[in-house]
Amino acid sequence: MNLYDDKNAHNDIEAVLENMTRLVENKELEQILGNEFVKELVDWDATITKRCNEPFTIVILGEFKRGKSTIINALLGKELAPTNVSPETYTINEISYGETQKIEAVLENGQRIPLDISEITREKLEIKMRLFPAKISYIDIRDNSPFLKEMKIVDTPGLSDLDDLDKQVTEYLINADAIMYATSSLLPFSETEQVFLASHVQPQRFGMLYVLVNMIDALNSQRDVNKIMNRFTRMLEQTVPNAFIYGISGADELRRKLGTTRLQDKGTRDFYEAQFFKFELSLKRDLIMQKDVIRTKRVLTMLDQMVNETTAKINMFADMAEMDQKKLEEKTLDFNEKCSQLASALEERKPTLHLYITEMQQEAEIWMYEFFAKLRLSMLECRQVDEIGEPIYSADDIGKYFYSYLMEKVGEAYRRCIEYHRDKVNEIVEYMSRDLAKKLGLQDLSSVTQATSVDRIMMSLNKNVTRSVMGVKLFGTSETFPPTTMSVFSKILKRKKTTDIIDIALENYDDIRSNIVKDIKKVYQDLEVKSCQRLDSIYQYQTEVGKETLSQAREMLNIFDNKTIGITLAKANLYLRKSARVLEKYDFD
Repeated sequence: MNLYDDKNAHNDIEAVLENMTRLVENKELEQILGNEFVKELVDWDATITKRCNEPFTIVILGEFKRGKSTIINALLGKELAPTNVSPETYTINEISYGETQKIEAVLENGQRIPLDISEITREKLEIKMRLFPAKISYIDIRDNSPFLKEMKIVDTPGLSDLDDLDKQVTEYLINADAIMYATSSLLPFSETEQVFLASHVQPQRFGMLYVLVNMIDALNSQRDVNKIMNRFTRMLEQTVPNAFIYGISGADELRRKLGTTRLQDKGTRDFYEAQFFKFELSLKRDLIMQKDVIRTKRVLTMLDQMVNETTAKINMFADMAEMDQKKLEEKTLDFNEKCSQLASALEERKPTLHLYITEMQQEAEIWMYEFFAKLRLSMLECRQVDEIGEPIYSADDIGKYFYSYLMEKVGEAYRRCIEYHRDKVNEIVEYMSRDLAKKLGLQDLSSVTQATSVDRIMMSLNKNVTRSVMGVKLFGTSETFPPTTMSVFSKILKRKKTTDIIDIALENYDDIRSNIVKDIKKVYQDLEVKSCQRLDSIYQYQTEVGKETLSQAREMLNIFDNKTIGITLAKANLYLRKSARVLEKYDFD
């Protein structure tokens, strides 16, 4: 029996929430631990309650012009989501169930303005937007499609085109229960798409992730379809190995369901029609049938984190409550002295971190030289002939696929070096942060707060990486594809139609290799900067937690006697232990 697929799981959620409500309503606890502590619990409760009560939400993501809205319309069998819009007029569209069709523009000031479905076209919406008293937050679309009885769909803007909407899209992403990611068979999996999936989608560990390779109908033959799908499958296995991949035509499926003239069949219709059917079947069988399990598991995970974090904080207060004012003052002075000493010690450790990263950089350079030696042999192998002297690879295939192959292999080697060493650097930084917490006397709290602080910092860094591939140079380099090396690839591409592409690649071979080494140096310098920033941020967070706790403890001892504090905290711990016992049956790894 699946623990998450059980009415008992819902009872467990209610029991834990009830225990946390008792903590919030305990006025003595609020006075002892402070308003901020209670506010955090209230925020936790609001977030979890919202997650429990909101409709199951599937968010569709992807760059601009990948056919996201058309895919939604094909799923629903009607034209609801606006298509053919420009980046300037593209809105977030929340599509959910309603007995009758209703469309409203929800403005940032909270005002809701009724719209007709004909008014959410590009031309009419542009005019409307200029007349609204505030910017559109999202378009609320209600419809009686049976599919929407099961879940809400959120249609988002093109990720690489609207940087100012990135924060809003990220919020929808965090609150999503499942993801559809649309990409195009005509624009095979850009670096921006890969880094977004790796940095924003994969870490969230969604229960279901669909990658939809759209516009398959535009390919000329099943052979081309197979090549494209194999390429996507191979690359996604490295980026998001848990994804379900389907090659579809949203436009043709929508026309089929509407009964209008379908797109020209180039001999691939059976494939993409079957793929869309399998995609819909998976939605119904794997997602809709399991949506309660997915939702329950995410809520229980949030509750477990809340209980652990609250327990750690109360234990710290309990330890301090056993001291008198004099001892607490001594501990405060000692803590402040340790902070000063560790700040200096932290600076002294940075040269060691620099040495580690320099050694990693040198190791990466060696790997890249070895890789390029093998790459050159592979390039020459493309010229192999069979036993009668005919080329094994046709000139047409080489011209069509070699450039993409070259970029893909170089980019993959580059990323693997960096990803391997980034994990190593993470281990070093986390070890240093744990050591800092121990020396500050915060080791009990660090096991909980460290993950929170690291996630907060890494979320910021991941966003910066994504912004950098959108053209905003925050660190002066890219971790997804070597920027200096791109200039050489641009040179190869310009001459692609006039000369044999393998000749051009071999001619520029030394330039590619030397530029990749330059890029390696830059990215490892950047990795060192980020690591130091992360270590500084963790240290700052830990010291702030310690100082706030000590300050609150001094106030606590001024107002209450030790007996009252002990009894109140013991009651709080009782509720927390009850919650922990309820949750211990679930696996949160």
